[in-house]
Amino acid sequence: MAQKAIREYDAKSILAKHWDKYFPDFTYAYETVMVQNGSELAEAAKTKTWLNEKALVAKPDMLFGKRGKNDLVLFKDQKPGDVSLAKAISWIDEKSGTEQKVYFSFDGDTPTGEPSVDMLTHFVVEPFTPHTQEEEYYISATCVGDEDMLYMSAEGGMEVEEGWDEKVTEVAFSITDTEEQIANKIRANIPADVADKDKEAFANFAIGFFKAYRDLNFAYLEINPFVLQVNKVELLDMVAKLDDTAGFMMVNEWGDIEYPTAFGMESKSPEVEAIEEADSKTGASLKLTLLKPEARIWTMVAGGGASVVYADTIADFAGIEDLANYGEYSGGPTTGETKFYAETLLDLMTREKDAQGRDKILIIGGAIANFTDVAKTFTGIIQAFENYADKMKEVGIKIYVRRGGPNYEKGLKDIKEAADRLGLYIEVYGPETHVTDIVRMALEARR
Repeated sequence: MAQKAIREYDAKSILAKHWDKYFPDFTYAYETVMVQNGSELAEAAKTKTWLNEKALVAKPDMLFGKRGKNDLVLFKDQKPGDVSLAKAISWIDEKSGTEQKVYFSFDGDTPTGEPSVDMLTHFVVEPFTPHTQEEEYYISATCVGDEDMLYMSAEGGMEVEEGWDEKVTEVAFSITDTEEQIANKIRANIPADVADKDKEAFANFAIGFFKAYRDLNFAYLEINPFVLQVNKVELLDMVAKLDDTAGFMMVNEWGDIEYPTAFGMESKSPEVEAIEEADSKTGASLKLTLLKPEARIWTMVAGGGASVVYADTIADFAGIEDLANYGEYSGGPTTGETKFYAETLLDLMTREKDAQGRDKILIIGGAIANFTDVAKTFTGIIQAFENYADKMKEVGIKIYVRRGGPNYEKGLKDIKEAADRLGLYIEVYGPETHVTDIVRMALEARR
């Protein structure tokens, strides 16, 4: 399962969109906005009257936790008085105007380790929810091995992780469990310290929560805490990751989802974002991470496991500093998807020559495919070669291929003939050659 983190705002928006289906016994106001600065919040207040009428909470929405301990939550208890719209506007402009330090680990309230330093660019603003600590609960779900796990606690908030073993009930579910079996398991495992008056409502909410987690293809979903007041629910804090391999079939359910770069991390390149977008629209898997675009060795590897093996082998032979990228194309991509992936790599690879005047190396590798038609994917690579042949020769690229699987003989024959016709250097090997031998061949040949 491929996991990609999404903003708290988007997680709440997805649940709100499907609320009545999964939580018919509960109400949820879904009063929330996401803004990048105070001016945007002021503009939002022209149409969302609650921003003018209610005490507010404001916090960054940039894929990091412990916002309270980092003093990055503006809420009612901060004096003087309630948080008005004007105060929220001023606070957001203050926090977004200069770089902020964020610590990810704490000993009690004392930060430990080195902080990340970056600009805060996205904030979520909501009404303050009056409630007691006894009304705060915790719930989350994720996949562990072959099972889905549901975690429930009668205590929500920042400290639940510190007393996990004592405070949290864990329930495992098989993929074959029926909805009735799931409901019965949840009811039988409601934490004992959930208030008696809330036990039935907690169980009903947990059942709907777990069904939403599965149906909506979340890879991880956490609400910490949610406030339960009879049949009224408020989602105070959420963390979520989506199974992005399901993106092509979840367009309507998820809406317009962004996969942002986390606080403190460098922004993604346009090429990586383009591959991610293509990946979200297919049942295949297209992944690309740029490590060092000016490096000499590039890989186009079929299969997630094989990509790890090739990267490790290249690091052993040449050193990680010579590896330009990491990624995979797998799961039976179409000819067009493979062509797009190959062209993206070739475009990056041919922008400049090696600084030391060496030939660049393109390794097209993989294990023995189970169901991917090798000839079909190699047709896409050949089409990319045809479009980039002149640039490839100008920069100086040597191609090494090792592949097996359905129709591999035709695929290898086609790619060898195409490269020869285009005047490209290529060596081609089938499954009789060890999966990573082409790395050794490529790196020994240049010495």
